[in-house]
Amino acid sequence: MSRDNFMKLSFASRSENEGFARVAVAAFVSQLDPTLDQLNDIKTVVSEAVTNSIIHGYENREDGIVHLEAEIAGDTVSISIRDEGRGIEDLDLARQPLFTSRPELERSGMGFTIMENFMDEFDVTSVPNEGTRLRMKKRIESKKALFN
Repeated sequence: MSRDNFMKLSFASRSENEGFARVAVAAFVSQLDPTLDQLNDIKTVVSEAVTNSIIHGYENREDGIVHLEAEIAGDTVSISIRDEGRGIEDLDLARQPLFTSRPELERSGMGFTIMENFMDEFDVTSVPNEGTRLRMKKRIESKKALFN
């Protein structure tokens, strides 16, 4: 299926940009007329992914760049969030619920679990010292379709 619309953003790895990314994706996805629950799921996932890039990928350094892409094809939104940070050495371990590499920050270790459960498709690739990329998809059943 060809894409109907897309967007690309790149921004500094600053914690205040997490909210910017969340709102930008929500505004983009709103053209599909999602339910409030669907929109909240997407905002939560973007928030988790961007926060992971900033805290884990760049270790709170503000000189990194987070890359966000979103694409709409039919009734599906695809989201990609990528950093060029430290990467993840053991993806299997990192994907375990409650695992965190930063316990001193009181992180819950549920980021990947939340993303995987809120999206229809979820994939993460990472190379140590090169960065991490998250790819996610969610089908949006329009509110319009629910009432027809």
